[in-house]
Amino acid sequence: MKVHPFFIIALLLASAVQAGEIKNELYTVVDGTKVDGNTLTGFRTWRAAACDRCHGANQEGLVGPSLLESLKRISREEFIHTVTDGRLDKGMPTFKENKQVTDNIEQLYRYLKGRSNGDIVRAKVESID
Repeated sequence: MKVHPFFIIALLLASAVQAGEIKNELYTVVDGTKVDGNTLTGFRTWRAAACDRCHGANQEGLVGPSLLESLKRISREEFIHTVTDGRLDKGMPTFKENKQVTDNIEQLYRYLKGRSNGDIVRAKVESID
């Protein structure tokens, strides 16, 4: 009996969903709160840079906009440009001199994109391991 490849893919996706695991090209999330190492580094960068002062502890916005909404609309490139160069006219400082942020900007994007997509269900995450 020949099994159609789409059937196999559907079974794999179903088992991943049952296990509470979400995998995509950016991040892996288990049970909404456990993440891969790169995404965890992004969370730690978020905390170290104190982004919550303006964007709120849950990224829902405070004096700065909600990143949960912003990352639904802006591209990866726009995100990187905004973080590194800032938007001084809107109160967003530049982080191009912050080595932790510049060294981990991809990881920060992964973390925030996971939050924006709703795959990471709370701001504080932990390692899958």
